[in-house]
Amino acid sequence: MPQSLSSVLVHLVFSTKNREPFLRPEIETDFYKYTATVLRTLKSPSLAGNGTADHVHLLLNLSRTISIADLVKELKIDTSKWIKTNGPNYNGFHWQAGYAALSIGQSNVAAAKKYIANQKSHHKGQSFQDEFRELLRRYEIEFDERYVWD
Repeated sequence: MPQSLSSVLVHLVFSTKNREPFLRPEIETDFYKYTATVLRTLKSPSLAGNGTADHVHLLLNLSRTISIADLVKELKIDTSKWIKTNGPNYNGFHWQAGYAALSIGQSNVAAAKKYIANQKSHHKGQSFQDEFRELLRRYEIEFDERYVWD
């Protein structure tokens, strides 16, 4: 077969460092537009993006030519630089070091989009840390609480 094809759908989740509320309403819309542009540049188009002031959920179609680790690294570098251009209130911005990359099947795209779209209402009753633990357990990802948070 001369052509290489793939469909790798990823639900990507990561937080601001120490869950600081930097993703404020005044930059939120432009932030997700910029994030979609970065992902498109990485040939991993965004299918959905949303979150709260302290964390991000993205649904993307991972390019067959980049690893998840490299994608996250480039995404965090580019978006961090962009956030810091939004004035002195953002000078101290940093992403947490880690992330969760969760695989989903095509049949779960609609549910994942709905879950991501409802982040703000979802977090009226649940902290990011509790949500993150729940996602890791649901995906049967072993983790050590001592190394999950920064």
